[in-house]
Amino acid sequence: MVTIKEIASAVGVSSATVSRVLNYDPTLSISTRKRQAIIETAEALNYATPRNRNRAAAQAVGSGLKIALVHFLDPAQELADPYYVGVRLGIESRCQALNSDVVKVFLTGNTPEATILEGASGVVAVGHYYGDELEWLRRHSRHLVFADYAPAGDMEDTVLSDVSQAMIRLLEAVHAMGYRRIGFIGWIDAFYGPDNIHSERRCHTYIDWMTKTGLFDPELCLVDPMTPDSGYRLAKAMLSKPNPPKILITCNDNMALGAYRAINEMGLRIPDDVAVASFNDIPVAQFLGPPLSTVKIPAELIGETAVDLLVERLSGREVAKKVVFGTEIIWRASTPAPTGAANPAEHMVPASSASEVPG
Repeated sequence: MVTIKEIASAVGVSSATVSRVLNYDPTLSISTRKRQAIIETAEALNYATPRNRNRAAAQAVGSGLKIALVHFLDPAQELADPYYVGVRLGIESRCQALNSDVVKVFLTGNTPEATILEGASGVVAVGHYYGDELEWLRRHSRHLVFADYAPAGDMEDTVLSDVSQAMIRLLEAVHAMGYRRIGFIGWIDAFYGPDNIHSERRCHTYIDWMTKTGLFDPELCLVDPMTPDSGYRLAKAMLSKPNPPKILITCNDNMALGAYRAINEMGLRIPDDVAVASFNDIPVAQFLGPPLSTVKIPAELIGETAVDLLVERLSGREVAKKVVFGTEIIWRASTPAPTGAANPAEHMVPASSASEVPG
């Protein structure tokens, strides 16, 4: 395998210069002739960057694999939630690039035959799994990766976004704009049940942050088991209270759609009477009237990375890995700053890079 040192010796430059040229460092000051000589020498010697070598290795490992995609939603439920469609498409596109076969399994209703998982090279599980379903996955999977979820423990690879940190940034931004009556509607995490209805990460973070700032009002935090009309019902209930919120944060964009409907039916205007912000940035968010402010979560990238983690496992990695992606707040017309406060654009939070944490 050709090294950077060998290329540097052939051209008569330092190894650092070769590395910066091959990695397209725009800050490097070097003549066009030298740059061309480095690139031509690297090509002549068939040099491959570490990134390309890793891609080639993944291609070799992934080719011909059979990967089971286990989904916690049935096809109709998934179709109603574009975020999870994005996660699945990321998995499928990465498998296609690696020439791997995908078998879809839906863990809704009756438990599928375990032989489907046992006959696969590995399993990518999309969504949240608890109790018997989680143990079933662990028992019958050769290698198991969770996409958009991290179960307790450090047994499996996981990939997800830090929605708790995103919620903190969102609350800090709207607070800086002058909002104090900040409402939240979300769902009950099925794992914790009726004894801990505020355990979902966004909800728990909302309560913690609002309590620390002295703004928490239990009347402004409503949750229930997720149903297609949860956003509509919860928003209507909250906005019917004597002292309703001036801004409503919903757990995801689907709930925001329901909230829009409730707000319109009540004769209220967005954002004049109540502003709205949400999570996921599904495609329709930018076309609502007014367009919806929302936290963008990289759904397809989560799916692609889950497949990459599985390939790493199949290549011999033994230590569990947790990949956490950053998020970005997309400010739109549903959340303008109140009169005299800062402009929302000044509080734009750029997406942070992904971090990898040993499991």
